[in-house]
Amino acid sequence: MDQDYSHHDALAFLNQSAPLKEKLISAHKAIQKHYPFIARIAIALYAPDTRVLSTYMHSSGEDNPLDHYQTVLDNAPSLKKILERGQPRVINNMLTFEDDNKEHVKRLGRQGYAASYTLPMFNNGGFFGFLFFNSYEKDVFNERVLEELDLYGHIIALMVVNEMSSIQTLSAAIKTTGHITHQRDPETGSHLDRMSRYSRLIAQALAEQYELDDSYIQYIFMFSPLHDIGKIAIPDNILLKSGSLTDEETAIMRTHVYKGKEMIDTLVDNFALGNINQTDILRNIALCHHEAINGTGYPEGKAGNEIPLEARIVAVADIFDALTSRRPYKEAWSNERAFTALHEMAGEKLDSDCVAALFTHQAEIEEIQKRFKEQLFG
Repeated sequence: MDQDYSHHDALAFLNQSAPLKEKLISAHKAIQKHYPFIARIAIALYAPDTRVLSTYMHSSGEDNPLDHYQTVLDNAPSLKKILERGQPRVINNMLTFEDDNKEHVKRLGRQGYAASYTLPMFNNGGFFGFLFFNSYEKDVFNERVLEELDLYGHIIALMVVNEMSSIQTLSAAIKTTGHITHQRDPETGSHLDRMSRYSRLIAQALAEQYELDDSYIQYIFMFSPLHDIGKIAIPDNILLKSGSLTDEETAIMRTHVYKGKEMIDTLVDNFALGNINQTDILRNIALCHHEAINGTGYPEGKAGNEIPLEARIVAVADIFDALTSRRPYKEAWSNERAFTALHEMAGEKLDSDCVAALFTHQAEIEEIQKRFKEQLFG
């Protein structure tokens, strides 16, 4: 019997252990072999709790007009209509598109895209985002092309589901543990909601300067609430002590950063989530968010850029919310007073770029504070 091994599996990249971004780029290259006019594949994720649609990932290198863009779905009626119908949408001539006054359409138009195909993504019936195929040529999305793009589109959607499900499993496991921690910790439930959103604001403001992509910003948002999970290992007599800690007690309290990293490693192993390529972001946040720019922090006395950016971001967000929140031992500070304190710490304890980035988003901060007011655990 003759055996032939010359055929190349066009989807062999799916068998590899690689980041989602690399797999998306590989899928784009496979599609371009048949349809070279596909210039860009992009993913936007939907958050049902806030109805916000955010750019997440794309395959087109520098060719990406919608970096760091988000909008409430209600402000994008054409996309909302896709969701309401549960059907994909074809635009074969962008010049005649009805929503030309919307910011995302303007950006796409300035980039020069002439046609697009938008596919809603669902997981077990739940909508979680959109997949976009863009072309610089108009009138290219005929029925034959669409049938093949549908196949690739659903494969890409499954890759995204797998990625997000793994992250959400890890996040849910740690949040469950973290909730137990905060049952014992005199902080408020809304603290995590606020500081995670402050972290995202900082990351978005620093995106161009530090060349951060949208997926990194998403992981900062998802992982920042998990910074203090190691506190579950701290005894009550120290964690809940109302007075000042002794030197010995302080040393024990500081071990929560190591305990947090150990818990993350254990959960990753127990839930077989080693395929998540972003777990180092989570580890860095848990381990390094008490490091100081001048090297006086803990646990390792890292200084300046030795401290991972994600930890520097979370440190600013966490301290700002602690200052502006009421605690049993203090009243909430005004935002103005808190920013004065942050600026005094900038360059010493805190990263100056991160402080400046948060300062530029005062209107958004006030909206977050209104939406996520103090609400005690339990």
